[in-house]
Amino acid sequence: MSTEFDSLTTEAYRPELAEIDQLPTLDIARTMNAGDATVPGAVAAQLPRIAAAIDAAAARMARGGRLLYLGAGTAGRLGVLDASECPPTFNTDPGEVVGLIAGGPPALISAVEGAEDSKELAAADLRARGLTADDVVVGVSASGRTPYAVGAVEHARAAGALTIGLSCNAGSPLGAAAEFGIEIVVGPELITGSTRLKAGTAQKLVLNMISTISMIRLGKTYGNLMVDVRASNEKLRARSRRIVQLATGAPDDVIESALTATGGEVKHAILTILGDVDAPTADRLLSESRGHLRAALAATRG
Repeated sequence: MSTEFDSLTTEAYRPELAEIDQLPTLDIARTMNAGDATVPGAVAAQLPRIAAAIDAAAARMARGGRLLYLGAGTAGRLGVLDASECPPTFNTDPGEVVGLIAGGPPALISAVEGAEDSKELAAADLRARGLTADDVVVGVSASGRTPYAVGAVEHARAAGALTIGLSCNAGSPLGAAAEFGIEIVVGPELITGSTRLKAGTAQKLVLNMISTISMIRLGKTYGNLMVDVRASNEKLRARSRRIVQLATGAPDDVIESALTATGGEVKHAILTILGDVDAPTADRLLSESRGHLRAALAATRG
């Protein structure tokens, strides 16, 4: 019997794998690895559209907008994961990059019946977050049909927010609903319909790009250094010292002094050393440059 899934590439059946459960484990691993190796190429085909979406997103965020991911199941979990990694990596406020999953936190570990089928639930979740026209809403769905993701994008676009639809099927309703439709066609899965596999990998790669490159554009890095890292444990404190050393080439005692004077703020410490200014001046210059270290350094040089 034909179903709505018959036309979806992500749901297609691979008859050549019908006996995969009879193969040696190493052969299964090789087959899976070979399939995974095709994912970056599928992402590469969409890089111009991804880049355009990121530039638009960074512009909204630069004026105070937030980045909000919405999805159900694996897609929702990947959004929550990417959002949760931004505060320790880029010292963002937890409300600046947000992951919302259909059904709320309980859905992170178990299915919440019917949650993904509700467009209104997505709209309600966005209303509860106080959606504004400066925000960026990314609907994530492997099939590109999930009502929760489509509803999120439709509600956000009607409110004037920037919308991005990330899916793994061409010509998806999600892609059509969003201002930027990003469709990473990775083909059928090793296990039919298990879109946590290649589709999940593709979604994670693109979400990594959206958050990371947006943060680069917002001045959260200096070159490829994480100068806004939050030193919340000993490992990150050691990383902070190393980042200051890589950026400045200063001796250990100077680095320790700069970090102490700036309360452990890496970006500020670098500016005090390279710009030869005190901590309060570094704080002022970074505030005036909206956190862009290169611009703050330029200000110290007249």
